[in-house]
Amino acid sequence: MKLTGSYKIPTDKQTVWDALNNPDILQECIPGCEEFKKNSDTSFTATATNKIGPFNASFTGDVELKDLNPPNSYKLVGQGNSPVGFASGEATVTLSEENGQTVLSYDVEANVGGKIAQVGSRLIDMTAKKMADIFFGKFSEVVSPEGSKPVAVDDGKKPLNKKLIFALATLIVMGLILFVFL
Repeated sequence: MKLTGSYKIPTDKQTVWDALNNPDILQECIPGCEEFKKNSDTSFTATATNKIGPFNASFTGDVELKDLNPPNSYKLVGQGNSPVGFASGEATVTLSEENGQTVLSYDVEANVGGKIAQVGSRLIDMTAKKMADIFFGKFSEVVSPEGSKPVAVDDGKKPLNKKLIFALATLIVMGLILFVFL
């Protein structure tokens, strides 16, 4: 499964970078996040619970930051487990600055399995979009001085696939977006 996206966040790049590496901010912004623990400068563990279709899924996941290029980019590698399924994946997060705003772009590739993967791609797509919007909305409110909402960037590219279930939010947003995203 693949997912790409971009959001404009109304603050400078360094502020966004610092927030993406702050466990307290990430715990506050990840939907359903119950615990977000920094194990080292490049390793995190998180637990989050959300409803996906008929399942009330509680995932515990580990995320490691790689290829760090502060404050421009990094790669998140993670995996999460739940009684109703599992997910593993990688996300590349890139930050650029345009007119005092930060453009956060992500490219995610993930694998999802177990019962939760059987709920259907349409339901997964809707849940993934909703969770990404919740995360980026809250993240933008927390990090921007004006408390503005982020703006999704339409780069003309159609996302390859939005099937990054709640686990993506747990895995990638743990340090993303994403798993900013499912």
